[in-house]
Amino acid sequence: MQFRDRRQAGRKLADLLRAQQERGALPDPVVLALPRGGVTVAAEVAQVLGAPLDVLVVRKIGAPFQEELGVGAITGDDEALFDEDTLGRLGLSGSELAPVVERERTELRRRERLYREGRPAPDLRGRTVIVVDDGLATGVTARAALRSVRRRAPRQVVLAVPVGSPEAVRLLRAEADEVICLHQPVHFMAVGLWYEDFQQLSDADVLDALHTAAQR
Repeated sequence: MQFRDRRQAGRKLADLLRAQQERGALPDPVVLALPRGGVTVAAEVAQVLGAPLDVLVVRKIGAPFQEELGVGAITGDDEALFDEDTLGRLGLSGSELAPVVERERTELRRRERLYREGRPAPDLRGRTVIVVDDGLATGVTARAALRSVRRRAPRQVVLAVPVGSPEAVRLLRAEADEVICLHQPVHFMAVGLWYEDFQQLSDADVLDALHTAAQR
């Protein structure tokens, strides 16, 4: 299975989630996208479910020698969450990554200010929170996001992604009430390989999606 682009992937996710909603399994939903890549996917889900769309900014902490390899993640003012197994295999410690964490926290705050435009974060108490991204590789950013959401007392937490590594999906089942992943290829390699069009999104793309959703 390969998705044409993030919009098509979002529509496929939305169809599955709508069936659950019609059975009464997703009461009072709110959709939280992990920007940037998850926003386009999440916009399709929110539209079909008739749910509000917002963002949950998470920043990956990359290994010093390979930034794309996620060894941890941060949300808000929370302490960095590290994948201790990966750190151990790489011979790294969390303290060694302090400069990386600080740099990513600065970028996280910049994005929060830009994307929120003065709006407070949504109240998640008692709601069904659907966390959406465009894919799961190590799952470390999604784990940080799910834990952040859980601390805000939702009724239930659902993680929905078009594609993910089987290992990441398995690990995240312990963090969410439900994990929905349309495709779990055995030879995963990277999220972008499972999209024909996987162009990088800009801040303007994120803002456009949020503004469009707010006008519905």
